[in-house]
Amino acid sequence: MRGWEFTTTNEPLKLVEKPDPQATEGRVLIEVKAAGLCHSDVGALRDEKWLNIIEHTPIIMGHEVAGVIKEVGPGVTDYKVGDRVGVCPVSKVGMGPGYGYDGGYADLVSAPAVDLVPMPEGITFAQAAAGTDAGMTSYHAMFQTGGAKPGMKVGVIGIGGLGQIAARAAVVQGIDVYAVDVSPKARELAKELGVKEVFEDVKELADIAPDLIVDYAGFGTTTSGAIDVIAPGGTVVLVGMGKLESTINTDPLILKAATLKGSVGGDGHDIAEVYKLMASGDIDPTITEITFDEIWEGILKLERHEVTGRLVAIMD
Repeated sequence: MRGWEFTTTNEPLKLVEKPDPQATEGRVLIEVKAAGLCHSDVGALRDEKWLNIIEHTPIIMGHEVAGVIKEVGPGVTDYKVGDRVGVCPVSKVGMGPGYGYDGGYADLVSAPAVDLVPMPEGITFAQAAAGTDAGMTSYHAMFQTGGAKPGMKVGVIGIGGLGQIAARAAVVQGIDVYAVDVSPKARELAKELGVKEVFEDVKELADIAPDLIVDYAGFGTTTSGAIDVIAPGGTVVLVGMGKLESTINTDPLILKAATLKGSVGGDGHDIAEVYKLMASGDIDPTITEITFDEIWEGILKLERHEVTGRLVAIMD
């Protein structure tokens, strides 16, 4: 098989050929149809701290995977050849694709059957790939970690691959959503999602004082600004990893008795809920499709902030 391999920080991904993976005990072999590109891949390529997260190198990256089962390994009874599936990037048996085993920037992936999520009729492979990490992580942060519910005022920072899904899911549930993004294109996208108002800077939410703010950007100033404008007793959820260090003002955190939470990943249930919203048409994320051969250039575009929505590689 061919795949885009990560070796170490500040080195470009290499297009390599490797022996095909196998459908061993409890695993299935998936013919990859789509793989989502994520800002965390940029982080892994530029920040040495990610080497503590990646289980081994070299490794083929790509943790947003959707495809068709090509082979079923011993002990797998819930799936069969031909099933369309997404792969939960938060594995139940270790590190997930792109971090613990060769991921989706490749022709084939061998994944644990317990991590699979069936694709419902009516969604594309591109949507299914984006729904794994971008969908799962955004949905989990908004509704599980953040506890968003109708009647709340919710701020969403970053209307990118994750934020757009979370914002739309909240709007569908009747929640007043206030979107924040530095990009004019992203702010226009937010309006199309049905949010109540859009802003360029989180500090502009001061008069609104949201009950919950979910930071899908995580660039330091976004999180500190969220703490400054959150309502008394409110919650700020940090998801984005634009920067791995931040300075915050502790006095509003203390005097407001506010809560700052981190949220990472989610589970197959979150992905399944996002897939339902996609299948119903309630969520139709903005996706830019590229080819397998364009994956490295796609990651560089992410780094240069040239992508609106989610970037997904479609395999030939």
